[in-house]
Amino acid sequence: MRAQSSATAATRIAVDPRVALPSKAPGTGGTLQAALGVTAFSLTFPATAWGLEGFGPWALVAVRCVLAAVIAGGCLLVLRVPVPQRRHWAGLAVVAAGVVVGFPLLTTLALRTSTTAHAAVVVGLLPLTTALLSALRMGSRPSRIFWAAALAGAAAVVAFTVQQSGGALTAADLYLFAALLVCAAGYTEGGRLARVMPGWQVIGWALVLCLPAAVPAAAVALSYEPAHLTAHSVAGLLWVAAGSQFLGLVVWYRGMAAIGIPRASQLQLAQPLLTLVWSVLLLGEHLTVAAPLTAAAVLVCIAVTQRARG
Repeated sequence: MRAQSSATAATRIAVDPRVALPSKAPGTGGTLQAALGVTAFSLTFPATAWGLEGFGPWALVAVRCVLAAVIAGGCLLVLRVPVPQRRHWAGLAVVAAGVVVGFPLLTTLALRTSTTAHAAVVVGLLPLTTALLSALRMGSRPSRIFWAAALAGAAAVVAFTVQQSGGALTAADLYLFAALLVCAAGYTEGGRLARVMPGWQVIGWALVLCLPAAVPAAAVALSYEPAHLTAHSVAGLLWVAAGSQFLGLVVWYRGMAAIGIPRASQLQLAQPLLTLVWSVLLLGEHLTVAAPLTAAAVLVCIAVTQRARG
């Protein structure tokens, strides 16, 4: 009877490509996908700064959500992806609230008065917060070595980014800390859902879920914050919509499903440093000599967390 059940399950997977395959053991493929997601995310703050050159903060967030939802909805429609089961919609709502709406809106509001270097503090704390929420939500228990390396990496990133911004705290920090919490919740829930459905469908359905509210929100926001299109503002909008909001999250959730949420989250320790590199190249900001030293420390922490067994 057991053999017959196994054969039936195998046949169903072979015939129906929509059936989610079980997560494989951690490997280089999952790490690479998570790293690609981090690279895409590292461009978010500079691209947002570009977008704010021609859009108001509310209009930028609403329009990026509409564009990303149209891209995701088109992919779901063309591939005839079935609607998720009812039990998954609550988790998709958490992903939508945290990743699609909350984090973009709060960080965009913060970037009106904060530099990208200062805003990178929130990204430095995000891996640790995601690992903590994952432990609470999913009952995972990483090892002590994992936590020690994670805390060391987070401390290094925070010290570097605070030093880069002169150590000054601004009113934008309230937005950044709130963004940290909602994004960690969205990542945790999205990583859990990516174990039962393809990662791109997780963010795809979360975006589609927001579309009915995003369209009127974009219309209202644009009426109060008229757009002034420039090359920078259009390029920034397109990247945060297609790159950060959809493609980056697709590979990110796939990576989390493959290697686990805590381990994947530690790859984001490198994100603030990448953001600072992009800030130099795209925004003309300057780095200190502390950058390579911090980068080396962060890479060591990432290596330790990837090898530590949780």
